[in-house]
Amino acid sequence: MDVTEQRIKAMTTAGLNLIGQALSIYDSELRLVVSNLRFQEMFDLPDHLVQPGAPFRDTIRFLAIRGEYGAAKDIEELVAVRVEQALAFEPHYMERVRPNGQVVSIEGAPLPAGGWVAVYTDITGTRRVEDLLRARSKELSGQLLSHAEELSATNRKLAATITALEEAKRQLTEIEARTRMTTEMMPAHIAHLDVDGRYDYSNRRLSSVLPGRPSDIVGLHMSEALGASAFARVKPHLEQAYDGKPSVFEFTEDQDSRRIRVSFTPDEAGGVYVMSVDITEETQARVALQQTRRRAMAAQMTSGLAHDFSNLLTIILGMQAKLEKMDLSEEATELVTATQQTARRGGQLLNRIADMTGNRTPQPQATDMRGLLEDLRILASPSLPRGVGLSVVSTLPDEALMLDPGMVQDALLNLVLNARDACGTSGQITISTHAVGTIWVEITVSDTGPGFSADALDKALNPFFTTKGSKGSGLGLPMVYDTVKLAGGDLNLRNTPSGASVVLRLPYRPAPPVQTGLVLLVEDNDDLRSQFRDMLVDLKFTVIEATSADEASALAADVSDISLVLSDIRLEGAATGIDLLRRLPEGLPCILMTSLPHGDPLFRDALALAPVLRKPFTRAQLSALICSKAPS
Repeated sequence: MDVTEQRIKAMTTAGLNLIGQALSIYDSELRLVVSNLRFQEMFDLPDHLVQPGAPFRDTIRFLAIRGEYGAAKDIEELVAVRVEQALAFEPHYMERVRPNGQVVSIEGAPLPAGGWVAVYTDITGTRRVEDLLRARSKELSGQLLSHAEELSATNRKLAATITALEEAKRQLTEIEARTRMTTEMMPAHIAHLDVDGRYDYSNRRLSSVLPGRPSDIVGLHMSEALGASAFARVKPHLEQAYDGKPSVFEFTEDQDSRRIRVSFTPDEAGGVYVMSVDITEETQARVALQQTRRRAMAAQMTSGLAHDFSNLLTIILGMQAKLEKMDLSEEATELVTATQQTARRGGQLLNRIADMTGNRTPQPQATDMRGLLEDLRILASPSLPRGVGLSVVSTLPDEALMLDPGMVQDALLNLVLNARDACGTSGQITISTHAVGTIWVEITVSDTGPGFSADALDKALNPFFTTKGSKGSGLGLPMVYDTVKLAGGDLNLRNTPSGASVVLRLPYRPAPPVQTGLVLLVEDNDDLRSQFRDMLVDLKFTVIEATSADEASALAADVSDISLVLSDIRLEGAATGIDLLRRLPEGLPCILMTSLPHGDPLFRDALALAPVLRKPFTRAQLSALICSKAPS
């Protein structure tokens, strides 16, 4: 116990001893926690019974043996009854006359953590006044005096009950405050509906789960708080809860296409408890994981078949090669050539199946969607007929998004080529992108072709389904679907008044902010240094340059606002980029770059200290690495 605790204990003890009433506090196991000097004096208790930890049972036994409770035939039975009463921990008030003639009132109340506190008051004087009043008053009847005494005792009991109720009220108020604070900190909306469907409690988190809805909803009907569309989705489950059946379900709301999980739990009073959670990110991750598992299963199933089928194709091609060398008729030669072409097409098909079921893991990086779409337009335009146009419309915010640019561009190129085939020699293909709230990036590839047939709308995502006859493999759209699902998104096919459209939804993930400021670029090759400087300037950095570790160390010491160091490993002079990093101030972000092979000792040493960029690298790769080092 420290000095402060000793001082507090001493002050508490002194204060309790100044009280004119006797006081004792026993814990839930009926062991003494604290008592004041008046308690010992009033009942003339020995020292060992007023020490912390003294059993209540021993104190009762001591008092019973001394005759405190009158003549008792069985002391142990009396003690057991008193202990049992104490263990009930119920508020009580009583008065009794001690053997020495002293009249004592006893007021007991349970404590929140278990146990109870008892206060003993000497009311002998009050009783004497009442007796004197009885003896000397000729005007008051005995019955009136008796009633007055009863009223006095009742008032004292009532005061004790009020004290207990006030303590219970205080505890309930504290519990309610803690409960409200806890619920308001939770990332969920927690509420209660009365029997009429109106909120009588809410933790004011509805607007965080369903943006655009009000926060202060107590008194509102659920349909007013949620809006007509969302309420229509939850109404059947709410009616089920009012019938006494709990319900847990999910729905997609209209405004941002968020995925919401709702729990309805009926209560005994006829109301319903409500908990709503935004599980959009959980759903996206779940979709991606499910697709990964499906691909793993597909890979298991197809790998053995593909191996055997590949062997069969090899045998067929070998036999056709032998037949080709024979002196065959023109008709037989044509059959051999057709068989070879079909077998080779089967080999290409195996390769595409391997692409679908192989180990393709998305590698999100900071991606400029506008730049990606412009690159796609340039890439795809030469493959389009003269009469087919390609336009790109984007209303996405001007910020980098965390996407796998290669996978996204491959998927869109696949859809553009499908749209080209649908348009024939003339038509228009449009790629449009926009954000759905802050939840989704929606990319639509539409064309002015004949649209999807009913059969295609139903089966187009099934592997090997194709409307192109022998010219199609039926793996294009399934591969796009696989790409989208791996990213945690979704894909839909639909017909429009002017043709067909494929809608991709990908999770909206803004890239971490790029660190801007002053970069110390350390590179001894003039041409490369110029190239890297241009990349950094394009990324909105200011650049200062050095060619050696010594020069860079001097600059770092003189210039205080350097936010990043980008250095080659091998530099002019004896010191390397690794030596430079060890001289720089602790905590300064650093990136090393090199063309050394992975097995080089310098390369391995560098990896232990900082991220390493392999030369040559692009601006996008540099930007992605800088983003990964930015604070989230």
